[in-house]
Amino acid sequence: MSLINTQVKPFKATAFHNGKFVPVSDADLKGKWSVVFFYPADFTFVCPTELGDLADHYDTFKSMGVEIYGVSTDTHFTHKAWHDTSDTIKKITYPMIGDPTGAITRNFDVMIEEEGLALRGTFVINPEGQIKLCEIHDNGIGRDAKELLRKVQAAQYVASHPGEVCPAKWTPGAQTLAPSLDLVGKI
Repeated sequence: MSLINTQVKPFKATAFHNGKFVPVSDADLKGKWSVVFFYPADFTFVCPTELGDLADHYDTFKSMGVEIYGVSTDTHFTHKAWHDTSDTIKKITYPMIGDPTGAITRNFDVMIEEEGLALRGTFVINPEGQIKLCEIHDNGIGRDAKELLRKVQAAQYVASHPGEVCPAKWTPGAQTLAPSLDLVGKI
């Protein structure tokens, strides 16, 4: 069953955020747009490239009213240690959630049970707590923050413009579509 349009399941966790350990729960996702992205583990290879890419675009996400949450099955202590030792990870200012029990990872259906690690899952959640985008990659395939920004912009546009949809490669300011019987077979 798809997670699209389902409510985020309840969770409570601890995140490393701006030099502190802070509580984070599903309630923190309500009232704003959120990106929850899962990655296999700290101190690995593809993961820091993705986390760094998101850090480089974090101000743009924030300007759009979007909070980013990085999640792995590491502890919040491990997140701090990685932050303290990696130049790439030092630039992260979004919350890094520890999920050592795997509960959150399982809630989003990205747990690799035999490894105790997460797949590369990306979820865009609307202010009502509904999952609007779900993208899951094999762990050898890195993600692109710019493409994620475009998808969040499209999700926000569709949410604020009922009756319109964003076609392939849509960017803000580009033409949208208004599905109707008159469009059938004309695109």
